[in-house]
Amino acid sequence: MGDILTLIGFSVLIILLGASIYYNIKFALTLLRVQDALEDSLDMLDERYESISKVLAIPLFYDSREVRQVLLDIEKARTAVLNVAKQLTTIEETTEPEPPDSPEEAL
Repeated sequence: MGDILTLIGFSVLIILLGASIYYNIKFALTLLRVQDALEDSLDMLDERYESISKVLAIPLFYDSREVRQVLLDIEKARTAVLNVAKQLTTIEETTEPEPPDSPEEAL
């Protein structure tokens, strides 16, 4: 009777292990696809940033308010592209706060 229960227990564990391995591999492949997509997106953002920077380097001789507003919007778009690229490449390390040394510091 004990051998049968042991066999059933091992069978259940093997099935659970197989399911775990399947989902671990599936999740890893998903992460790799996301990483590739992010790298492609960062490359495109770099290209757009360079293109916008070249346009902004050209002197503007037209004093229309609308043209100035478009130039300002392009500068803001360039800054937004740079911020998105920075956020995608920044790895934030979460650190746990250190416990206080004395009860007075906890207040």
